[in-house]
Amino acid sequence: MSYLLALDQGTSSSRSIVFDQDGHVVAMAQREFRQIYPQPGWVEHDPRDLWTTQLETAREALAKAGLKAADIRAVGITNQRETTVVWNRKTGEPVYNAIVWQDRRAESTCAALRERGLSEPVLQKTGLRIDAYFSGTKLQWILDHVPGARAQAEAGELAFGTVDSWLIWQLTGGAAHATDHSNAARTMLFNIHTQRWDEELLAAMTIPAAMMPTALPSSAHFGEVRPEWLGGPLVIGGVAGDQQSALFGQACFTAGMAKNTYGTGCFMLMHNGERFQTSQNGLITTAAAQPPGKPQYAFEGSVFIGGAVVQWLRDGLRAIPSSSEVQALAESVPDAGGVIMVPAFTGLGAPYWQPESRGAIVGLTRGSTIAHIARAALESIAFQSAALLDAMSRDAVASGGVPVAELRVDGGACVNDLLMQIQADLLGIPVVRPAVIETTALGAAYLAGLQCGVYAGLDELSKQWRAERVFHPTLSRERAAEKMAEWEHAVRQTTAP
Repeated sequence: MSYLLALDQGTSSSRSIVFDQDGHVVAMAQREFRQIYPQPGWVEHDPRDLWTTQLETAREALAKAGLKAADIRAVGITNQRETTVVWNRKTGEPVYNAIVWQDRRAESTCAALRERGLSEPVLQKTGLRIDAYFSGTKLQWILDHVPGARAQAEAGELAFGTVDSWLIWQLTGGAAHATDHSNAARTMLFNIHTQRWDEELLAAMTIPAAMMPTALPSSAHFGEVRPEWLGGPLVIGGVAGDQQSALFGQACFTAGMAKNTYGTGCFMLMHNGERFQTSQNGLITTAAAQPPGKPQYAFEGSVFIGGAVVQWLRDGLRAIPSSSEVQALAESVPDAGGVIMVPAFTGLGAPYWQPESRGAIVGLTRGSTIAHIARAALESIAFQSAALLDAMSRDAVASGGVPVAELRVDGGACVNDLLMQIQADLLGIPVVRPAVIETTALGAAYLAGLQCGVYAGLDELSKQWRAERVFHPTLSRERAAEKMAEWEHAVRQTTAP
């Protein structure tokens, strides 16, 4: 039996998972780390925390599995995307905290780029909207605000990376400064057609090209882990940003296949094959994780508040003592009784892009209870995801493709059977939950396994993917359309002046 080690560096915790070659979880370890909020809208991590917790969990997972480095064929890395780290090449020390993907401090810089007419060039080269979400303007902020940083960068003394690059640097003792195409595609600096850093975009954001890591396919030789970290040398064979890694772990390898990850937010990706296409329906285009070959693309849409709405029921309304009790409360009523919740606590993401929207609960009557609100909260996750999939299908059909035929799901909230059934009813297609829901880490393991020869190719991985349960739609299409129209009406109420 061959084993693969996946390092999953997330926004609130670092995890490490050992998989066997059949894709089963052998052992797992997880450790949370500190969140830093210097002022409203700013979110930071100490890069050293990301590294130490990741290393500790890797060692713990190997110990739990009763395995040594010699038993592991390769290491895969998946990571929170867009989070930006800058460090000194000689000392390996960060010059500033990591600026997290959620951070909004660079919005004024983004507005200036838009005013300079760069929206269309950025869209056509990178597939992205100009937004503070992405790494480029975060990096520019560090160079402009950390004393001495710009001069050091121009002298070639500083390195930039997303979290994967930071971990690769640490694991290899500074021998490798690398990233993969899926992470590079989230920076607003990477041309996803040529798979190169774009000189014009680097110049537009005044970023020295010498700072940038080498960008490789997601399944490639990224370097070798130094023996002292895990007890022996290990090849890093796979790297991908978390959502692209989940798409790969779900075996969505061909155009028209889609997955949705239900976490704090929801992230839906649809594979587009080798066709680069810009969305007419509020989505972004990104590089899909893949072995070496012609560039492959995916549509992506993000729901800002997914499972977080259940946390709000627990901590804000105090309607439930624990998140696990929301399904029973929601199932205590046959439907939401006309109540609709729009959880726009931080605005609405794709396909609406309404940052000024705020949350609303509409349709309340004297007969409304906390159970109806709980059910409306669960439905809000499904409504937002249904709006995303509808946008993706419209884009696909417009380009001569076909609508999505099934939705593969993962993430913590996908274990909620009621939510998954509501999702299938709204979509009118099967919702498929896999046997292994740790698909983000599994995708990184698969990419590493391809590189080192554990797997012969994508066909083998497709055959290995297994469904645990399929949720079939039970609602008529007419009633589903009515419910979506009611949702859209509620959304309009949150965006009205």
